[in-house]
Amino acid sequence: MYGIDDLKKISGMKLLLEVNTNGQKPIEWAKENKKQINELIQKNGAVLLRGININGSKVFASFIKEIFDSELLNYTYRSTPRTGFRGNIYTATEYPSTEIIQQHNENSYANAWPNRIGFFCMLPAEKGGETPIADSRQVYKCIPSNIRHKFESKGILYIRNYSEVDLPWTEVFQTQDKLEVERFCHENNIFFEWRDNGRLRTKQLNPATLAHPVTGEKVWFNQAHLFHISNLELDIAKAMLNSFGIDELPRNVFYGDGSEIEESDLTVIRQAYEDSKIAFKWEKGDLLLLDNVLFSHGREPFVGARKVLVGMSNPNSV
Repeated sequence: MYGIDDLKKISGMKLLLEVNTNGQKPIEWAKENKKQINELIQKNGAVLLRGININGSKVFASFIKEIFDSELLNYTYRSTPRTGFRGNIYTATEYPSTEIIQQHNENSYANAWPNRIGFFCMLPAEKGGETPIADSRQVYKCIPSNIRHKFESKGILYIRNYSEVDLPWTEVFQTQDKLEVERFCHENNIFFEWRDNGRLRTKQLNPATLAHPVTGEKVWFNQAHLFHISNLELDIAKAMLNSFGIDELPRNVFYGDGSEIEESDLTVIRQAYEDSKIAFKWEKGDLLLLDNVLFSHGREPFVGARKVLVGMSNPNSV
């Protein structure tokens, strides 16, 4: 039997569960222990499993499918480049190793998201490459109430212009068929507009916060700080604005009424994430299981090869 008291602290949080499988195959272990592991995730929001002998993407897919007791989700309506494997397993975001990926809850820019997400470290980086996490409840509390009120009352409007500069629509929607794109947009309350030369522009209005579907706790749940032009380095942001103008940027974000979000407020939000971060050093074979509403995740820069896989399940929507 596993409980909160079995978790070891990392950066002040009870997170790590060191497992002795006694030679059991990963799927057998998952079947016997999934009730306790899910209880831990529900109570704690995050669990790092160490000591389970998973040797590849196929076993990882079967393991988290069993643990989460749900089919794994196809990653459609993408915001970052990834490589897919069989069984709806994907690489973590394939941004250059020198870049930081800021904290975010998976698919929080959309009206549908996974309630559960699992990470598997096949190969830790030589240096860096951590996947820090942050408690979305704590982030919510760290943001001043006047900023929260603006976001909660107005909502967030995500605008994307698809091109080779960011991601083409064929990669985002995983299809070459415009009718498939239109069908997805209709089903997910996404405004779309086909423009000259087959270009696509979309807009989607979503809330800035959520009440957790089980506990009812308020969480900060959006990607305004990632989509906003101020997330780019200053020289890159200036070049993008000179090339595209504010209306044609590959991605940007506004309040739901179309008004601009103050950069100073986004700076405060980014700092709230930074102040709430919990980091750990990956070891080969580690499994990080998250309640995707309660905890965000990110990535630190790294040196050397690194391979972390991701699987998502238990869909939810607004």
